[in-house]
Amino acid sequence: MTTPLKKIVIVGGGAGGLELATQLGKKLGRGKKAKITLVDRNHSHLWKPLLHEVATGSLDEGVDALSYLAHARNHHFQFQLGSVVDINRESKTITLAELRDDKGELLVPERKLPYDTLVMALGSTSNDFNTPGVKDHCIFLDNPHQARRFHQEMLNLFLKYTNNLGANGKVNIAIVGGGATGVELSAELHNAVKQLHSYGYKGLDERCAKRDAG
Repeated sequence: MTTPLKKIVIVGGGAGGLELATQLGKKLGRGKKAKITLVDRNHSHLWKPLLHEVATGSLDEGVDALSYLAHARNHHFQFQLGSVVDINRESKTITLAELRDDKGELLVPERKLPYDTLVMALGSTSNDFNTPGVKDHCIFLDNPHQARRFHQEMLNLFLKYTNNLGANGKVNIAIVGGGATGVELSAELHNAVKQLHSYGYKGLDERCAKRDAG
């Protein structure tokens, strides 16, 4: 009688979750000693410390992002696209939300994944330290979607202010937080403005205001 493979489910494909799935795939998945499944709500992984480069347009997400499906195939684990909406410890299952396209058409119905070992590797999000106005008015850089939003809004503002539709034709960008991401974002913005000058976005000020909550 064949013994069922142990099912290890990892939720979260960030640096920690992806590395764990990769190593377990090599050690256990390759030899059919366990079934490794990685769950993430995105199709691809982009190293979080690079998000400021996506935000300013200096990095092409499509080129530098890592496909979970391709990586899973090459490293002997499985990938499931979806968001966890329920964990049942008694039945040892997790429930993934249904997937729909932009038009609302159902692509994949709600699913349940059984597990023997469940690893929650959801990562972290930015702390606003209760700085007034941050939650309501700031764009956080915790995921690629937020980085793309920052980039698009930045380009829209530059276009608007270059054509003198804004106050004095100047774009004011304030960065809350003087850690690695805040400092590197400031530097990337400085370089981005120089590049935009060469594309005809004249009159943009290269100064950038940074506020450290610490």
